[in-house]
Amino acid sequence: MASRRTAYAVVRRTGTTARSGRTRFVSAETGAGVGAGTGPGVGARGAGRLTLRARGRAARTGAALGCGALLLAGCASMPDSGDMQAVDQSPRADADSQVRVYGVPPQDGAQPTEIVSGFLDATTSDEVDFSTAVQYLAKSTKKTWRPFSATKVLQQRPKADPVGQANREDPNGYTVTLSGNQVATVDRNHAYTPEEKAYQQSVHLTKEDGQWRIDRLPDGLVLGQSDFQRIYRSVNKYYFADYKSEAQSSKAGKNVLVADPVYLRQRIDPITASVAALLEGPTNWLNQVTASAFPTGTRLKSSGLSLDDSNALKVRLGKRAAGATPGQCRRMAAQLFFTVQDITRASKLSEVELQDEGGNRLCVLSQDRANSEFAPRKHIGRPAQEYWIAADQKVVSMPDTTTEPRPVRGPFGTGKTALSSIAVSRGESSVAGVSADGRSLYVAPLDYGAERGPAVLHSTAENGLSAPSWDGLGDLWIADRSDKGSRLLRLREGKGTPDVVTVPGLGDRRIKAIKVASDGIRIAVLVEDKGRTTLQLGRVERGGTAQHPTLSVEEMRPVAPQLEDVVAASWAGGSRLVVVGRQSGGVQQMQFMETDGSASNAQTLPGVSGVKAVTASEDEARPLVADGAEGIVRLPQDANWKTVAKEGKAPVYPG
Repeated sequence: MASRRTAYAVVRRTGTTARSGRTRFVSAETGAGVGAGTGPGVGARGAGRLTLRARGRAARTGAALGCGALLLAGCASMPDSGDMQAVDQSPRADADSQVRVYGVPPQDGAQPTEIVSGFLDATTSDEVDFSTAVQYLAKSTKKTWRPFSATKVLQQRPKADPVGQANREDPNGYTVTLSGNQVATVDRNHAYTPEEKAYQQSVHLTKEDGQWRIDRLPDGLVLGQSDFQRIYRSVNKYYFADYKSEAQSSKAGKNVLVADPVYLRQRIDPITASVAALLEGPTNWLNQVTASAFPTGTRLKSSGLSLDDSNALKVRLGKRAAGATPGQCRRMAAQLFFTVQDITRASKLSEVELQDEGGNRLCVLSQDRANSEFAPRKHIGRPAQEYWIAADQKVVSMPDTTTEPRPVRGPFGTGKTALSSIAVSRGESSVAGVSADGRSLYVAPLDYGAERGPAVLHSTAENGLSAPSWDGLGDLWIADRSDKGSRLLRLREGKGTPDVVTVPGLGDRRIKAIKVASDGIRIAVLVEDKGRTTLQLGRVERGGTAQHPTLSVEEMRPVAPQLEDVVAASWAGGSRLVVVGRQSGGVQQMQFMETDGSASNAQTLPGVSGVKAVTASEDEARPLVADGAEGIVRLPQDANWKTVAKEGKAPVYPG
């Protein structure tokens, strides 16, 4: 009963009317009934599906017995009297849950509100083509309804309110209004966008062969948040960074993969779905700064993709892929490798083989070669230690092999320069430090005997300089902050005249802090506006020429819209950030967020008080480090926070 997994039991109603029926559990493996009983119907709020939730891990064989045992053990129980009510789904359900949810066809004599509720329930089923949901539609509407055009996510399942007959000219018509509080939209490209607003749409029904059926409804799906989280999971597709005007720079690299998160149905052929989504190309937000190695128009010829006994994957592609060069084919295979690896986290992918439409091999990419040539973490560096500013102003580091911090090599390890913040380059060869008054930026090597040298940047702004941040290309980013706006700057290789990075739409809002991703394509920005600090994510677009590049941060979007006061944020994976903030009237909390603004399915973080700064690594195996009320604290995997230094500030990983 202590397992983190959740097993779902499905109650399928059968009977002659909408108000009475028999319930039975359905095994995902066999489809056999697990138990049965009689009881009243679920009515307008849950006419099509009923689920029971039970804690525990069901074995792959004998799922039916497992569900029955859970009921007998008291983890869940079936009442023998009283009205039946739908039970909310678990916030997260694993893709390999052993019991599936299926819709219930419409019952003879069902009233309009029952038809609408039954239809909504059927759209939450684990059916590939929504075959049960379609039975609630009129004949003409079955051909025109497009369930995948978009998905509206509401806080709760939509409320269905009857409006009644539309008018005297439509005596057989009936209108039901769906309403609720919308929190997000998933578009036809599977991209998630936070979108808080009121939701209201009308569904029209008509009599067909004496039965009410839906003849007009909005395209797409509308789901409550709990159902959405059960049905869908976030998956990273991978595309190559496109540096445009700086693409020929030796530092840019040709094989920098960028994570592009999308939401896919987690129980419907997930590997095939993820490969098909990859071939569709980047989502709209990343399309301007990434590119795919697949020839335009490449189609998937395989179906039912799965790993073989050696955890290898063979993928058959359409004729457009046959013309790819060997190098291009390996890049195509790399995108596939890391996309599929993301959705099959429980199994290490051994290799990917691409085939033409006739089944002939195009190329093979092994796990070793994928990791050595294409791994997204290659530009992260090797963050085997954390850094912070000690109480005596020395910059210190603490490797995993020790329990005591030690001063770094070079001028910042002496404590002679008072600092407010630091950033260590990804290769751990240099440190950038902002002076204690926030006015000066210094960059010095991590070498014995090295000199600090003069400041590379001075600020006259009221709020001085933000903490600096290094990307994986060797460039240093920093914000020069003013109450009337801010300037975002980039110093190539941490020196020389800074490039001004325009931020359209920033206006008079002040940049409070920044954190650039290792790919140099995405940047997290804390923006302060009228006393409220929010976390925004922008994409870095490069124009101009190689000698005179122009940079801008475009389409900044909220990452943690529910937090109105964000204190700190740090990259914590390819498409994940760790965020510290609080909701309106709430207490401070630390949580993982996906870069598309959705809640992460990573583990819940234990609380730590008084956090002023937090750092994480894009290598997700590394522990979190924070500056809290008890000093510098670290959170190893599967453990609790531990104090590593009673005094100190500004903890960072390289980056």
